[in-house]
Order: sequence, then C-alpha cells, then structure tokens
Amino acid sequence: MLHNTQLPNKPKPFRLNTMIVAIISAAVLLGIVIGVSLTSLANSNPENINSSVYIDSVAPDANVCVQYGASAIVTDTRVFLTLNPFKVYVTQPRMQPGCVLRTSDWAILQQKNLVTSQQASNCKNSLNTFAYTGKLENSPQVSCVYQNDAAGNLFASQNHP
Repeated sequence: MLHNTQLPNKPKPFRLNTMIVAIISAAVLLGIVIGVSLTSLANSNPENINSSVYIDSVAPDANVCVQYGASAIVTDTRVFLTLNPFKVYVTQPRMQPGCVLRTSDWAILQQKNLVTSQQASNCKNSLNTFAYTGKLENSPQVSCVYQNDAAGNLFASQNHP
C-alpha cells in the first residue's frame, strides 16, 4: 500500500531580482532630487535668512566687510521706559544688513572721513570697535559698538535630537 505523503514545501529563499533593485534605486534617487529642490526653493526666499553666505552677500560693501571684518544682521529697536506707572514699551525691530570692522582696520573709515581721530580714540579707549550700516560711499551710519560675550550663543549650546 502506497501512502500518499507529501513532502513539506521548503520556502524559497528571497532573491532580489534586477528589476526590483532598479525600482527601489530610482525611488530613492527621485526622493533625494525632490528633497534637494524643495530645500533650495525654501532657502531662496529673502524672508528666510539661514546662511552666513547670504548675509555676507547682502552686507554693505560686501568685499570690504568680509576682508576687514564680518557681516552682521543689525537690529534697530527703541525702548521707552515710564516710571510712574512703571512700564516698558518697545518698537518693532528694523532689520538691515551691516558690517562690524576689526579694530585693526578702522583706517578705512578714517580715510573716507567717516570717523574723526577723536571718535576713534574714544572708541579704542573703551575697547570697542566700529560697525556700520549703509554703503561707505553714501554716508553710512557708523557706531562705536561693544562686543558682548556675556550673553553667549544659545543656538550653539542647544542639544538637537
């Protein structure tokens, strides 16, 4: 008597054929291309400043600023303080590109008669430096500024996941 016994089916090992690999590769590449193009579009908006290269490019006298100092984002805000009653009022900030010069490169401002030797001496005595907004040829607004390291860079100290 013959028994009708069936051999158990062995599972076939999974093999990726060339077509499946090609489809997965194409999908990954398409995702990368779309991601890069969306990121590029998002970063080209002038209201989205997230690059020091962009800040350098819009600084007044960009070549002078990069060579003799550093480009900056300048925020002008006025604060009004009343004492009776005690209240603080702040204006909307005005953002504009600016430039902070190294102390060794103030001569460029003096050559263009934008600061006097007395102003340079006063600024130097306080261990400050000069910064400006506007083009050097068009009467920029020059200020003696103090470097404040006390606040620290809270962006750099954040632990990001």
